[in-house]
Amino acid sequence: MQDNQNIIRFLHTVPLFQGLGERQLQRLAKRFKERTYAKGEAIVNQGTMGIGLFILESGRADVIYDAADGDRTVVNQLGSTDFFGELSLLDDAPRTASVVATEDAKCLVLAQLDFMDALREDADIPIVMLREMARRLRRIMQTL
Repeated sequence: MQDNQNIIRFLHTVPLFQGLGERQLQRLAKRFKERTYAKGEAIVNQGTMGIGLFILESGRADVIYDAADGDRTVVNQLGSTDFFGELSLLDDAPRTASVVATEDAKCLVLAQLDFMDALREDADIPIVMLREMARRLRRIMQTL
């Protein structure tokens, strides 16, 4: 997907970015890096420091929470346009869960430093993203 126009078209389909305009998506698109993961490979590991946001471009992955008592739970299954790691754009806390590819996967990755640079250029970007993050949190809380 490497070229910016393809990344912009893809970002239009990602719920986190659907309220952003073309100019804002251009600012973000140039900062994403593409990474690939083999089936069974950990994309992120619970307890490690987060580097930024991941969006599944293709493939599937499980979000896995390892409890202190050793219990392992798949808390979500992800597919194309699903995102994770958005909290690491805002803080420096460790990952709250692991994400493991259940088939070969391709991700777009936005590092925290690159995200902060984009915010300096356009302060409206986080407003749109925070709204989607709030909706996502509300959906999660309704399932508890």
